[in-house]
Amino acid sequence: MIRKVLVANRGEIAVRIIRACREMGIETVAVYSEADREAIHAKLADEAICIGPAALLESYLAMEKIISATIVSGADAIHPGYGLLSENSKFAALCEKCDICFIGPTAEVMAKMGNKQEARNTMKQAEVPIIPGSESAVYDADAGMKEAEKAGYPVMIKAVLGGGGKGMRMVERPEDFEQNFYLAQTEAKKAFGDDAMYVEHFITRPRHIEVQILADSHGNVIHLGERDCSIQRNHQKMIEEAPSAALTEELRTKMGETAVRAARAAGYTGAGTIEFLLEKTGSFYFMEMNTRIQVEHPVTEWITGIDLIKEQIRIADGKKLSYTQEDVRITGHSIEVRINAEKPEEGFRPCPGTVMGLHLPGGKGVRIDSAIYSGYAIPPFYDSMIAKISVWAKNRGEAIRKMQSALGEVIIEGVDTNVDYQYDILNHPDFLAGNVDIEFINGI
Repeated sequence: MIRKVLVANRGEIAVRIIRACREMGIETVAVYSEADREAIHAKLADEAICIGPAALLESYLAMEKIISATIVSGADAIHPGYGLLSENSKFAALCEKCDICFIGPTAEVMAKMGNKQEARNTMKQAEVPIIPGSESAVYDADAGMKEAEKAGYPVMIKAVLGGGGKGMRMVERPEDFEQNFYLAQTEAKKAFGDDAMYVEHFITRPRHIEVQILADSHGNVIHLGERDCSIQRNHQKMIEEAPSAALTEELRTKMGETAVRAARAAGYTGAGTIEFLLEKTGSFYFMEMNTRIQVEHPVTEWITGIDLIKEQIRIADGKKLSYTQEDVRITGHSIEVRINAEKPEEGFRPCPGTVMGLHLPGGKGVRIDSAIYSGYAIPPFYDSMIAKISVWAKNRGEAIRKMQSALGEVIIEGVDTNVDYQYDILNHPDFLAGNVDIEFINGI
């Protein structure tokens, strides 16, 4: 039985996990870098342990330090949150070796789904639709060009172990392939320490639709509907909503059932996300599986009433799912906006600094996930996201108006943010009409 959880993360997701554990009667241990000594997550947990200097590699990515902190504190489980070590199969395997419960899938499943080529092959065997592309890793441009010819131009060159938009290039013509292949491969080697690539057909202006799944160790798998994550900049999500305005009930059912089949094929346990690209024709293709909690999980919690963090912990504790598929009811509409400390008019340059004044919105149907406070010094070493605002209303139109109102109340003094930029998106005629795709930001 899980009695004490070490939260191997920082910022708003660490706060979110600590709060969920409190409600479950579970003790918590926070880890923090020297730069995060005054961070809220370090103050909210029952215990807090400094694990090193500001640099990620010497603190939040230092596996041995985190394992040592777990053992010293007597914690019997680690929740990795998202980012950092959350999808690192070596870390999950190290937890297993040290007899520490990793709140997530097994290291084996994580490794299989983290390898994009193996994930594609697994989905293909399960008859989950995949984008036409190479079936094995590609290491040189000549082999890549042959795969591109089979898949059909335009194509996307991707790192096998990639993520976050790194090691990716879109190529429209054969004569541009070689240069882009080696650029992507060099970037992949630098970012992931691996130069294995694959090539797939590029779908023009699709929507990015992801389906939330929960799976326990007793063979039960359910889906909790979809999220539309098409508002992106440089492959980084900015606004997410659920349900998607693009899906009919028939398509929603089909995508949900496909996601469940994909999770079963992977042998998955825990909370995870099956990500699809949706064409305007209604055809959809498997893109990848995220083997962790997502940044945008609040919108799913809003429309289903299911606490995903608590379900993650229960599943890791060996319990059966608290819900069957028949129990899941999608109600209303939810939108989430990511607030970043950045300056959009200067190429979205990160703007760390001290928060001198702060007012965040509230009221019925408004949720704030954040770890900032007045007087807090936002460190320059980490991701620029400082808050998430999510809202719920009876329908999409009301949810948009509620978010517009919420953003109008935000006051963050001392640092620049993207609040006004997000407000402009929410007022754009195409967004209001639900006419969006992953190229939306590039077109405004």
